[in-house]
Amino acid sequence: MNRAIIIAGGVGKRMNQEIPKQFINVYDKPVIMYTLQGFQEHPQIDEIGVVCIEGWEDVVWAYAKQYGIDKLKWIIKGGNTAQESIRNGVYYLESIGCDKDDIVVIHDGIRPLIEPSVLSDVINKCSQYGNAVTSMPYNEQIFVIDDDISTVSYIPRETLRRVSTPQAYRFNLLNEKYHEAYEKKIGNKIRSIREKRKITQEELSAKLQVRGCDITRSALAKIEVGQRHIYPDEIRHFKEILNVEYDDLFNV
Repeated sequence: MNRAIIIAGGVGKRMNQEIPKQFINVYDKPVIMYTLQGFQEHPQIDEIGVVCIEGWEDVVWAYAKQYGIDKLKWIIKGGNTAQESIRNGVYYLESIGCDKDDIVVIHDGIRPLIEPSVLSDVINKCSQYGNAVTSMPYNEQIFVIDDDISTVSYIPRETLRRVSTPQAYRFNLLNEKYHEAYEKKIGNKIRSIREKRKITQEELSAKLQVRGCDITRSALAKIEVGQRHIYPDEIRHFKEILNVEYDDLFNV
């Protein structure tokens, strides 16, 4: 299955508008609907999910119904950064049992001009190699500076590419790398909060097991150094036992 994650979590501060930029109307249609229609109409896309700025979820559902975006299957809250929003989407796919060989296509909701041939190429290359990224030649010169007035070398533009979306990855690779990147930081945060609360690993492990969360002291030690995955239900238990908010664990 080919699943698309559309990132629409930005607020568009640089646009200086009262509404997020992905919801600005162009010819009486929100920008994000042009984006979703591009994926809706592509024959290789089976399912669409949107990671959305909080408070606009119902707006997206309403527009999707209006414009016939029936491939849209889920909408979840975005993060504080684009990477956090992608992570939220990937973790949601994990929670619903996404197959390890599914192809996940990531695209910015604010980029509505999707060339079907580019989307097809990204999917096909990912199927062949395990991942694929849209890129374009870089036509400007790049210099390496020594100070504010001196340059020491230049980078041949033939060796550079500008990276954009859509990007595609096998789910198992994408999920593994996001867990690897974020869980090491989350583990460090759990350890830091635990130590500030003067709770030992044995005590925290016991509290988790009382709740039916089977994390031994040894497993907790691995979590704290990023050597073991943390699952969504386990994060909830950590949040409640340590008496913190989710942002305290994820904003690392």
